Amino acid sequence: MQSKKQTGFTLVEIAIVLVIIGLLLGGILKGQELINSARVRNLADQNSGIQAAYYGFIDRYRQVPGDFPSAGASTAIGTTITLPTSSDTNAGNGQIDNTLEEAAAVWEQLSKANFIQGSYSPGGIPASETAYSANAPVNAFNGSITLTRNADYTVDTGTASARLNLHLGANIPVNIARELDVKVDDGVPNAGILRVTDPNSPWTTIHAADSTCIDASTTPDAYDIAKDAQSCGVSYLY
Repeated sequence: MQSKKQTGFTLVEIAIVLVIIGLLLGGILKGQELINSARVRNLADQNSGIQAAYYGFIDRYRQVPGDFPSAGASTAIGTTITLPTSSDTNAGNGQIDNTLEEAAAVWEQLSKANFIQGSYSPGGIPASETAYSANAPVNAFNGSITLTRNADYTVDTGTASARLNLHLGANIPVNIARELDVKVDDGVPNAGILRVTDPNSPWTTIHAADSTCIDASTTPDAYDIAKDAQSCGVSYLY
């Protein structure tokens, strides 16, 4: 009686399949790493561009963008500027106040003066944060960016003082926030020029810092990569 011949994969065939799987996994991981690096560069470049636009506007008009009263801004820029309105009694005080009106005015004035790309024409005082977000730049994760003056950022010791901040918007994963901090600053979430802040956007209302993004059990505090938070807020201190 003739026995049936056993068929299957040889060790060489299995080894080849494992090598192919390894190459595919390596390619996927490398691709994700490149995507993350591109997003980090995008966030860093956004800050550099906005910072240059902010100081360039001041140098040209001798006024702070967003604080420049609309009547004077319209004359100086040569086009209709709607914000801040005459009802903003703080307009012209030399700083961007922590309001939706002046936060929106920043992007209208910078864009109409051709210091930033895009068209931001709120047409009036934003009635809500949603209305503000519709006329503001967004980050690589579709979170609205805000340039304003407040104390909504973490500190290593003491109490935060109100100062000009560029809040880079919500939806930033904690690993991206950490990589950005390492790239442009000291890698510590509550020290240096880049700080963790609340992920809510915009930041015209001061929020407590989001503890899910920070591991306070270390000294100094660190980004809590283990929790894998997907909506950390970070801000540049100007």
